[in-house]
Amino acid sequence: MDFNLPPALTAYLAELDAFIEDEIRPLQAQDDNERFFDHRREHARTDWDNQGLPRKEWEALLGEARRRADAAGHYRFALPSEFGGKDGSNLAMAVIREHLAAKGLGLHNDLQNEHSIVGNNPFVLMLRDFGTDAQRTTLIPAMFEGRFRPTFGLTEPDHGSDATHMETRAVRETRDGVSGWRIDGEKMWTTGMHVATHCALFCRTSGADGDARGITCFLVPAHDPGVKVEEYLWTFNMPTDHPRVSFTDVWVPDEAMFGPEGGGLALAQHFVHENRIRQAASSLGAAVYCIEESVRYARRRKPFGEALARNQAIQFPLVELATQAEMLRLLIRKTAWEMDQMPKVEVEKRLSDRVSMCNYWANRLCCEAADRAMQVHGGIGYSRHKPFEHIYRHHRRYRITEGSEEIQMRKVAAYLFGYIGPRKAAFADL
Repeated sequence: MDFNLPPALTAYLAELDAFIEDEIRPLQAQDDNERFFDHRREHARTDWDNQGLPRKEWEALLGEARRRADAAGHYRFALPSEFGGKDGSNLAMAVIREHLAAKGLGLHNDLQNEHSIVGNNPFVLMLRDFGTDAQRTTLIPAMFEGRFRPTFGLTEPDHGSDATHMETRAVRETRDGVSGWRIDGEKMWTTGMHVATHCALFCRTSGADGDARGITCFLVPAHDPGVKVEEYLWTFNMPTDHPRVSFTDVWVPDEAMFGPEGGGLALAQHFVHENRIRQAASSLGAAVYCIEESVRYARRRKPFGEALARNQAIQFPLVELATQAEMLRLLIRKTAWEMDQMPKVEVEKRLSDRVSMCNYWANRLCCEAADRAMQVHGGIGYSRHKPFEHIYRHHRRYRITEGSEEIQMRKVAAYLFGYIGPRKAAFADL
């Protein structure tokens, strides 16, 4: 077994580092853009008088960083070459995401709003695999040019993890001689709605509550008169772009349907494993940053004339975190590598439990590492002059989103006890 990373990947990490030093750090340093990353970050990013939304200057800075990354050939790394990408593998993306997050806060990678110089862009692949010819032809280029900005309308106020009990309804209705659908309902956590051009809106079109079939996705114009942002939910980590949105007597033509009628949940699940393994790698990287910063601080800090690092009360908790990080890194990279060895449809059947293991444990580890970093650093660690509180507040959300810990542990249990997955046959006699 060879645990060495491919030479091309290690070379690419060096290329990314050089790009960050040459392009991104100077951009972060100019025009007091450091205010978005130092102790002023939450205030600088948040327009408190405008529903807590991100300030335009903050989003413009992120946009400029992505533009430069795209021009340098990095932003679309994970996409197929047909879309200007580099056919980046799951293993490569896991390694890159950990590498970037381990650098700490910065314009190169700030996952409060999923920003990175190496983008994720799952909606492009959703359009490729589920869109009509017309949708692919028009919307994919428009997305790269910023003219098509979709958000995701799946979760509802009374239905979170269980999307099959969806109350948003779409019924067939012809208007002015054009066949289409009337939509009524409400969604929660429709992230990015304040800048979206469309909402990929999931509605029940047939079947009964609890049925997996009968849910359909529509591309609904965000500025339709029947679309209303009811409130922006202020969160543990501000700014917020997560609103509750109502859809009242919204009508769309048949051409707005995205994917197969009644098969919309396939879209929602389309990129879940790739998202989860990459997000796990990011949480691992952030955890490593917290651990390493704590080690360095403990070596420098000398209360009572002796380095903190000599105290076992300081050493042992960091030893445990470092051990978990080493083990988790191997599981993440092995799982990502295995994902690359099989067709996408096989990942759900054979590896979904491993992906869930990586994700829920990485998110928990990151929160524990950030908390320990605050403790090691003492008062200054609790302040906003260190990034640990920001890391904790952000990554704490991942223990709920991307599938809550409980949902992911339930998936692992289903595989472990043979209710689904490769072990099912072994328990067939039960």
